[in-house]
Amino acid sequence: MKIVVSGIRPTGNLHLGNYFGAIRNFVKMQEENHCFFFIADYHSLTTHPTPADLHGNVKTVLVEFLACGLDPEKATLYIQSDLPETAELYLLLNMNAYIGELERCTSFKEKIRTQPQNVNAGLLTYPTLMAADIILHKAHQVPVGKDQEQHLEMTRTFANRFNRLYKTDYFPEPVAYNFGEELIKIPGLDGTTKMSKSDNEASAIYLADSPETIRKKIMKAVTDSGPVDPEQPRSQGVINLFSLLSFFSTHETVSHFEDHYRAGTIRYGDLKKQLAEDIIRFTAPFREKMLSLASDQDYLRKTTALGAEKARESARKTIREVREIIGFKPF
Repeated sequence: MKIVVSGIRPTGNLHLGNYFGAIRNFVKMQEENHCFFFIADYHSLTTHPTPADLHGNVKTVLVEFLACGLDPEKATLYIQSDLPETAELYLLLNMNAYIGELERCTSFKEKIRTQPQNVNAGLLTYPTLMAADIILHKAHQVPVGKDQEQHLEMTRTFANRFNRLYKTDYFPEPVAYNFGEELIKIPGLDGTTKMSKSDNEASAIYLADSPETIRKKIMKAVTDSGPVDPEQPRSQGVINLFSLLSFFSTHETVSHFEDHYRAGTIRYGDLKKQLAEDIIRFTAPFREKMLSLASDQDYLRKTTALGAEKARESARKTIREVREIIGFKPF
């Protein structure tokens, strides 16, 4: 059974793009692999060093993970800061990480451009912390997005370098997890091709959004003045609406609005109202589960304690063996 490791930052609610892009696949992965899923609260400090409510953010992500179907009995679900071994391996990897390679990291260059007032050491050494998260459990595979591919390659570099420097074959070199199918990309409501919370909060539908919030967001979605010539290319906003309709509505509903579009009689307001109700119907079970879990403090405590215990069993073994390989030994 392959060991798979993946994390998510506690910096906001999960939206439909997150769910279809990764979380839904995490639920499938836990059935066939030995999975470690963690809430990356250390990582979140690189861009939000003074969070207003770090504990609340962690709780939100934990509740949403569980509501989406991650099973703490099948997978190891833990909070990153519950493992002091993560910080120790991070320190040890930093001893053999070079300033030049870290400064050349694409994400670091982007961050110093977008947040010049907060260029901290954690931001520079983000790749080594990510590597520590992964190789701490001697992972074979990691599900990564396009923006994380370079970090995974650097993890492979650090694992290989450790093996070479200490003349061992200890750490596997993890590869990207192949989901075996094209990931579904959910478009935004603002006319962009990808739903994202970073650019415009109103462009994303969150699993925790109330029905009224969803209706308001959908009704404000970008469209155009209507088809002058139905044979002409559609605007991106209209393409997005029909894409969302195809994900969340019935085939008959999609056909109905497609027919009206081709006939030049489309009423975007009617389409939006129908789309909003269909998305509400889809998200309702998640929202209800979240509300139930959020109020069950005892269950959340037991879940995080179980996750920490399972993760530390793996982490302690790795750190003990790494210390022996490097040469840290008791007298």
